[in-house]
Amino acid sequence: VFLGNGPSGICLSYLLSGYIPYFKRDSLHPHPILQRKLEEAPDVSILDQDLEYLSEGLEGRSHSPVALLFDTLQRPDTDFGGTAESVLTWWHETNRAVPHLVLGRNAPGGAWHSIEGSMITLSRGEWMGLPDLPFKDWLKQKRRGLRNNRATAEDIAQYYQHYVMKKGLQKNFRCGTVVTSVRKVSAESISNHTQKDLQENSDSLWNFNEKRKEIFQVDGFFKTVKGDKEPFFVYAENVVLATGTYDSPTWLGVKGENLSYVHHQLSALEEAVKNSSIGIMSDPVLIVGAGLTAADAILFAHHCNIPVIHVFRRRVSDPGLIFNQLPKMMYPEYHKVHQMMKEQSAACAGPYDCYISLPEHHVLSFGKDKKCLFQDKNGYQKVYKISMALVLTGSNPNLSFLPNNGIDLAIDSDQPVNPKRNPIDVDPFTYECTQEKGLYALGPLAGDNFVRFVQGGALAVASSLLKKANKNPP
Repeated sequence: VFLGNGPSGICLSYLLSGYIPYFKRDSLHPHPILQRKLEEAPDVSILDQDLEYLSEGLEGRSHSPVALLFDTLQRPDTDFGGTAESVLTWWHETNRAVPHLVLGRNAPGGAWHSIEGSMITLSRGEWMGLPDLPFKDWLKQKRRGLRNNRATAEDIAQYYQHYVMKKGLQKNFRCGTVVTSVRKVSAESISNHTQKDLQENSDSLWNFNEKRKEIFQVDGFFKTVKGDKEPFFVYAENVVLATGTYDSPTWLGVKGENLSYVHHQLSALEEAVKNSSIGIMSDPVLIVGAGLTAADAILFAHHCNIPVIHVFRRRVSDPGLIFNQLPKMMYPEYHKVHQMMKEQSAACAGPYDCYISLPEHHVLSFGKDKKCLFQDKNGYQKVYKISMALVLTGSNPNLSFLPNNGIDLAIDSDQPVNPKRNPIDVDPFTYECTQEKGLYALGPLAGDNFVRFVQGGALAVASSLLKKANKNPP
C-alpha cells in the first residue's frame, strides 16, 4: 500500500506494474565509468543490478546516490544544459508486476492540484517528467511551449493525471481517500477465515507471506460523492509513505497568530483579492518568510498594486537564502524580488512603490487591532498597521496517522519529521525505514525535495520489493 499519489507514488506504481528499465544497447553515457558498469550486464535490468555499485562516484544536486543514478540515466547531461536522450529502454514484463494500491486525497498528482495553476515551477519543465513519457513531448501535443524552460503548476497536475491513464495505472489508484492510522498487527490476529480467503484468491492484493509474524493494518475513509465518509481497512506486508510535506504550514508560535487576519497559505491572499476585501488603498499586507512561496506572494501583490511589508530573519546576502542559489537568467521574477529585498528596506527608500523590506527582523506579536509588533537584530521594536498577514515559512508533513506522529522514524527521534532538517531515517539503497522493517519512505519525507530526484527513491523501493516478492528473474 502506498500512502500518497504524487510523483513519488506514480513513479513507484509504474515500476511495480511490470515496467522494467534496461540499459539501451549502443547508447553512450557521458560518464565513462558509469558507461563501463552499464556495459558489464546489459541483459540485466537496472532494478536487478547492485544500485550501490552503479551509483558509486556519481555527483550532483542530491545527497541520495540512487536519486543521482536514476536521474543521470534518464537525463544524462541535463545539468550542463545538454539534451542527450535517456540511456534506458523500458520493457513491459507483466509477470514481474507486484500487486499494490495507491491511496491519495486528490486526483493523481498529489499536492500539485492544490497549487495555484498559473504558478511557474522552480524546476525546468523537463525535470518534472516521469519515466518513458517526456514532459516536453506531452506539452507539444497540447501545442504549447515552455516559458524559460519552465512549466505551470496546472500543466504539471494535468500531465501526472495523463501519465497514470496513458500507462494504464489507474486500476491501482484509489483517490478521495484519507488514511487515519497505520499500525503493526499480529498476523495471527486476523481471522483464519480472512487468511483463507486471501490465500485462495490468487489475484488478491493481499497474498501473505506465511513467514511474516506481523503485518500492517491501514485504516481510513473514502470521501463519497455525497460528502459522506465511508470507512475502510486493508492489510499489507509493506507500506510506502509518500505523503509529501504540503500538509501543515509552519507557525511562528507568537501571540495573536490564531487571529482571523493571519493566514498560512498563499491562497488566502488570492481569495482576498478576488472578493475585493483588500486592494490598492488597503493597509499593507504583511508577508513573513524568505522562501519561494513568500516570493510568489510578493509578486502576486506587486502585480495587483497591493502594498507589502516583507519581514524575514536572514541577511539579504546570506548564502543560504534560496535567491542566492538561483541563476538570474532562468529565474528573472525571483531575481526581481531579491533586488526589491536588497534595495527597498525601511531604512532607505528605493525605486519600488508599495513595498518595504525588513531583513533580520522577526514578528513578536499580532494585535487584535491589526497592529503587528516586530523586533530587529539589535532588539529595537517597531509597530505597523496591516490589513492581513501571510506567514509563509515552510510546511511540515502531517504524519498523525503513525504512532507518535512518526517521530520515532526520524534521524533525530527527539524532533518532529522535517524534510530539510530531520527526514525519516531510511536505507539509502532501499529507502526502507531503519527503525521499522516493511515501512518505506519516499520523496520529501526521505529528504528528496525535487521531482527529478524522488524517482530514484522509487527505483530503490521497487528493487527492494521485487526481491521480497521473489519477482526477480532466475
